[in-house]
Amino acid sequence: MPLRPDKFGQNQPQYDPVPQVEQTWSQALMYEIPTAAQLDALPTLKKSPRMPVLFVGHGSPMNAIEDNLYRQSWQAMGAELLAREQAPQLILCISAHWLTQGWWLTGTAQPRTLHDFGGFPQALFDQQYPAPGAPEAARLMSLLVRQRGSMPLGLENGQWGLDHGTWSVLKPMFPLATIPVIQLSMDYSRSPHEHFALAQQLKALRHRGVLIVASGNMVHNLHALRMGSGRDQTYDWAREFDSVVAENIGQGRLKNLPDFMKMGEVAKMAHPSHEHFLPLLYAAASVEPSEETRFFSEGFQAASISMRSVAWGM
Repeated sequence: MPLRPDKFGQNQPQYDPVPQVEQTWSQALMYEIPTAAQLDALPTLKKSPRMPVLFVGHGSPMNAIEDNLYRQSWQAMGAELLAREQAPQLILCISAHWLTQGWWLTGTAQPRTLHDFGGFPQALFDQQYPAPGAPEAARLMSLLVRQRGSMPLGLENGQWGLDHGTWSVLKPMFPLATIPVIQLSMDYSRSPHEHFALAQQLKALRHRGVLIVASGNMVHNLHALRMGSGRDQTYDWAREFDSVVAENIGQGRLKNLPDFMKMGEVAKMAHPSHEHFLPLLYAAASVEPSEETRFFSEGFQAASISMRSVAWGM
């Protein structure tokens, strides 16, 4: 299971271009959605009202400890989720920072807190998020959610853990770290349409108390950072890309999102490598287009990182 972390604050990873050879196949791809009977095989997860889905623009890891508007919006969202009639039983997080060959789930009882970045203050490296894992739920989930060729999802044995795309947003949301967390990796070699198709299988988990949290950024270009820029200061191409994506989400045109590269040069500037956009596809594929949509955080960080966050089904 090759692990390919993206180190914030260091050189961006160099990936192959967006795969095109399987585009026709992936657009027609259909995965079987888990049935109610199959979900009953998850004894640790009780039936529940449908849980919401979140996409969180996580930006700099420093947002985890700085008292800024982004962190405050995550804290408010966590309080709102815990105040619902039924709180989440499990969090399934898809982070931009866990890229693998094939798809994998964290399968350990006590996942490690990963500090997968460099060049930040010691206070950030001192952060821990000791949320428990859910090995049995991960094992059964791996059998229900299938990848290409009907292969089960892989289960990692402790090589990974909770990277900063996960814990930097979950710690402000759920500071007590009592809700079990499972992380799902992404196979960057697959087309955006295949990511979207696979993620549609996650919908059914929402009826078993699973809160889906996708963590990335709608615009993410570390080469164009302008440190010290205000929340409303950004590039024309960044604002355009963010606005088009937000309009598609607001209008329920979620199936348009995997075609983001059709925006040409604007998309290439917004995402020189698109691992931070892919988590949005997992969130969007997990909801019904008719579900209520709410943007609970907006703005740009360092000019070239969109901090827009979305909640569905709240």
